[in-house]
This record gives sequence, C-alpha cells and structure tokens, in this order.
Amino acid sequence: MNLLKRKFLCIILCLMLVIVLSADDGGKLKTTLKVQWFPQAQFAGFIMAMEKGFYQAEGIEFDLLFSDGSDSPIENIISGEVDFCTAWLSQTIPSKAQGNDLVNICQLLQKSSMMLVAKKSSNIKEPQDMNGRRIGLWSGDFSIQPNAFFEKFGISFEQVPQSYNIHAFLADAWDVTSAMYYNEYHKIIQAGINENELNSFFFSEFDLNFPEDGIYCLKSTLDDNPELCRKMVNASLKGWEYAFQHKDETLQIVMKYCDEYYMQTNIALQSWMLDVIEQSVKYKTGETRSDWGYLKEYDFNKVCEILMNQGLLKQKPIYNEFFPGAQHE
Repeated sequence: MNLLKRKFLCIILCLMLVIVLSADDGGKLKTTLKVQWFPQAQFAGFIMAMEKGFYQAEGIEFDLLFSDGSDSPIENIISGEVDFCTAWLSQTIPSKAQGNDLVNICQLLQKSSMMLVAKKSSNIKEPQDMNGRRIGLWSGDFSIQPNAFFEKFGISFEQVPQSYNIHAFLADAWDVTSAMYYNEYHKIIQAGINENELNSFFFSEFDLNFPEDGIYCLKSTLDDNPELCRKMVNASLKGWEYAFQHKDETLQIVMKYCDEYYMQTNIALQSWMLDVIEQSVKYKTGETRSDWGYLKEYDFNKVCEILMNQGLLKQKPIYNEFFPGAQHE
C-alpha cells in the first residue's frame, strides 16, 4: 500500500512539474520580424525597441532579421519562416489579391519617399520637361509610381536601367534619376551638389502617394495570437518613439549595426534618414505613438487604382480585411 502511495505521489509530482514547465514556456512569446534591407535608420525603431528591452518588457522573445535584397520577407511569412515582416502596399496588395492571406497590422510610414531628381542645369522644371529625356529607373515595385507619373503627364522618354548608386547621374549619363528622399537624394548632396542646384519631383505631391513600410503577418497569426500582435506592434512603436526622442543615442547604435554588416554609410546619411523617416511616420497623423500605425482608406484605394491601371491587380482586396486596424494600445 505504501509502495502504491509512493508511486501515485511520484506521478502527481511529475505531472505538476510538466504543467509548471509548460506554463513557463507558454509565457514566453517568441517571434521574428524580417525587414526589407540591411541595417539602417529606416529600421531604427525596431532596433531601439530591441536594444532598450521594449519587446522583453512585453514578454516577447524577439528576433530581428535583415534582408540582403535577394529574398522576399513577404514570401518568408507566407512560408512560415518568420511571423512578421515589413513591406510596401504596392507589394502586399497584389499578394493579398492572389490569395495570400496577409494583413497589415501597423502602417508605419505614411508618406512615400520615392522621387525623381533632375539638375537645374538640365532645364527640367516641370514634369512635361522630361519628354524625350534619358531617365534612370529601378525595376519591379520601384517602377510603379514613376510609370504612373509618366502616364499622368503623358511623358515619353528614354528609359535607362538604374542601379542603387548615384554615379551615373552625377556624371550626367542621364537627365533624371530615381531616388529615395531618405537615401539617394542625400547621397547626391553629399557628393557635392547643393540642394538649390536640383529640381525634385516627389510623387506624394502629385497625388501618387504610396505609403511604404508597414508591418504584416498572416491573418492566421492575428487570429491565433492577437495578443502577440498587439504586444509586438506596441513595443515597436515605443521603439520608434524612443528613436525620435533620443536621436544621438539611436544613431550610435544604428551605426554599430551598420558596421557589423559592413555597410558603406556614414552617420550624416543615417541622421538624415532618421529625420525623413520621422516625417513620414508623423505625416498627417500626429506627434504621439497612439496616433501612428493607421492605414488611411484613401491611400489604400489610390494604390489599388494605380496597380489596376498598370495591370498589376485584377481584383481589389477589401480594405477592412486587408487592414483590420492598428494593433496597439
């Protein structure tokens, strides 16, 4: 009888241990976010949220992955390799329409930084002045806004494939170059051309605003783990708020990450980038993080309209299904 009691007690203790260990493991929310490029101030908020322990404070064991541009963070979440990714509307809307059940849980960047730049010496002052000129264009998703711009103004031009450097534009190999305001534009300035020597054409100023980086996951992730999504977005926005309020500290940490990845950059460019990203986050939203992360229906519809005009989208997704709301406090 005593032997049976001891066996029974042993079984009970083992079961209790399993329950305790399971509860401890279940209390840790493990997740992964993959961004579209190497470390830079474009992702400073995520870096600072990790460095300052904001994910940990939310009970999240967080891993931040960078891309080298040869892979697709969207494909990574579809395949289940990662839980979350950052991406543009112009990428995710067609993917959603093709049956991949993506949802936007935080539209971080509200204003497009894509632009065209011409030297004033080229005498290009208005969009129509680009007719017949040589224009450097990126391929893929980066060509959608420029093509919409050219169609809007009836511009015929000579297209030149453009890489991700500014050397050809500096050498006058073409008249107009594609640029991101937070990146290539500043590199042009750093190369010795003054801003007053340039004419800039921001697509956002021509009713072609494509909100850029948003946080995405599968709908199943949101349905199965709404608390994880809320905590992840909340910690990320805290990181962005901290980055904007502590820029010197943030830039030092961003540069540390850049050095670890052997990025050819400098703190002046990263400082410019952080300022531009802040402007984009707060564009027509507000100064505090409770105002951030919302996808405006007008912007969603505008991107869908342009994608459909270019034959890149056959059926428009339903706005509320694509953006079920910003998942934060």
